[in-house]
Amino acid sequence: MGLVKIPIDRQNESLGQKEKIFLEANLHVPQNSGGIVLFAHGSGSGRHSPRNQLVAGKFNENGLSTLLLDLLTPEEEKIDDQTRKLRFDIGLLSKRLTSAVDWVANNPDTKNLTVGLFGASTGAAAALVSASERPEIVSAVVSRGGRPELAGKDILRKVQAPTLFLVGAEDQEVLKLNDSALKDIKAEKKKLTIISGATHLFEEPDKLEQVARIASGWFRCYFLIKEHSRQQQL
Repeated sequence: MGLVKIPIDRQNESLGQKEKIFLEANLHVPQNSGGIVLFAHGSGSGRHSPRNQLVAGKFNENGLSTLLLDLLTPEEEKIDDQTRKLRFDIGLLSKRLTSAVDWVANNPDTKNLTVGLFGASTGAAAALVSASERPEIVSAVVSRGGRPELAGKDILRKVQAPTLFLVGAEDQEVLKLNDSALKDIKAEKKKLTIISGATHLFEEPDKLEQVARIASGWFRCYFLIKEHSRQQQL
């Protein structure tokens, strides 16, 4: 389906008022799709990330729709490249991701699809915030090498969606952070899976493919459960 533009409101500090801007995203909806996964990447261009594109391609092969999203505008990316501040602004990132969740829930091509969130790095914290704010829409969350603790304990305790943390065995500091954050999540279904031999970016042979296989299975499982529950209510 290609490039889509998602409208969001942004506060213009110099004018002291809100302005409408657009986030760019790549939307792909396979035939007979079993649900849609929104990718949340905290820094740089999320939709052009080779790692995100590889994972999204595997999801598409398994019948999942994907929305590869840039949470920052090109101008903001330039600022973040210099300051590294916006990638840690979880409030900003999560607000935009939640706007994208609402867009998917109302867009004619995607509104009937079950929704999941796939977050990497600080995007994982944004995904958990959005999941806590839209429990009726978000059916599953997966974090890849994420920083879930940045969402804060209060948010983690509100997350209801089945949540999977994927962390490289060699990424020791992030592994500790994920293990601790998982304890705060009150969702009934939650899991930490350690990928043997993988470092933070999963650059080792077949490690990212392994992430894609595990994450795809998690989404498809809980999408089916949500769809079954929906059918029973009809």
